[in-house]
Amino acid sequence: MIRHLRSAADLDAADATLILDTAGEMASLTGGREVKKLPALRGRTVVNLFYEDSTRTRISFEAAAKRLSADVINFSAKGSSVSKGESLKDTALTLQAMGADAVVIRHPASGAPHRLAEWVDGSVVNAGDGTHEHPTQALLDAYTMRSRMGRLDGLRVAIVGDVLHSRVARSNVLLLTTLGAQVTLVGPPTLIPLDVAAALSEKTQVSYDLDAVVPDSDVVMMLRVQSERMQDSYFPSAREYSRRYGLDVARLRKMPEHAIVMHPGPMNRGMEIAPEVADSPRSTIVEQVANGVSVRMAVLYLLLGGK
Repeated sequence: MIRHLRSAADLDAADATLILDTAGEMASLTGGREVKKLPALRGRTVVNLFYEDSTRTRISFEAAAKRLSADVINFSAKGSSVSKGESLKDTALTLQAMGADAVVIRHPASGAPHRLAEWVDGSVVNAGDGTHEHPTQALLDAYTMRSRMGRLDGLRVAIVGDVLHSRVARSNVLLLTTLGAQVTLVGPPTLIPLDVAAALSEKTQVSYDLDAVVPDSDVVMMLRVQSERMQDSYFPSAREYSRRYGLDVARLRKMPEHAIVMHPGPMNRGMEIAPEVADSPRSTIVEQVANGVSVRMAVLYLLLGGK
């Protein structure tokens, strides 16, 4: 097993499958228990180092570490020495001195987890770096697909929306193609530049027509439009974007009967996804959050020497 999880590209098919299988075991071990704790990481220290706001990911990692009986330190850039100008390296050296066995980092700068891994002896887990990657989100998405569909090999997955700014899309493309899925990126040309699509994976297809892709997709994953990262105008208006690339009830009906709808959250309801679709039985959005704890338990357990 690898030492760090900085990118979905760190995982080959065997390692990725091991994580997904271990996540299934974690879910079965804790699912029916009144006390959901396992002693697997007792005496280990996991630091959640978050430089960006987060709800699902931070709480999910905290719950995962605590369910494995690890000691958890939550570090927020707000209210810390970071606000006084402390560098990432100096923060890393402080964590190293405190004996952190694993550091889970979310940072606005792409590549921050790779630098952090040079400065600490413990394992580093990327919880989202800039517009680069979010590998554990891709793992929980893959786990959810496999749970619902029974397989990943040959699965036809459409990833729709703001691919340009999406670290979730990048990690999903890398992981899903490694595991044999067929991925199509869908969105306006301004949000899926061809050089970006080619850099992600040569196995990935690109389409600018959602209506042409939906009928042939087993999974439709909607991405949030990240307006906070957009300095220019990438589409005429929110209304026009929703009309062309939003998943509404009419498009849901065009999907195969077995197909599912996914979204990494947070959602812009009414823009990239209609409320009726987000809350439909074919939506896995709540499942993805629940599965995230089991997947992150598996990642921490395996990185810290579990077998």
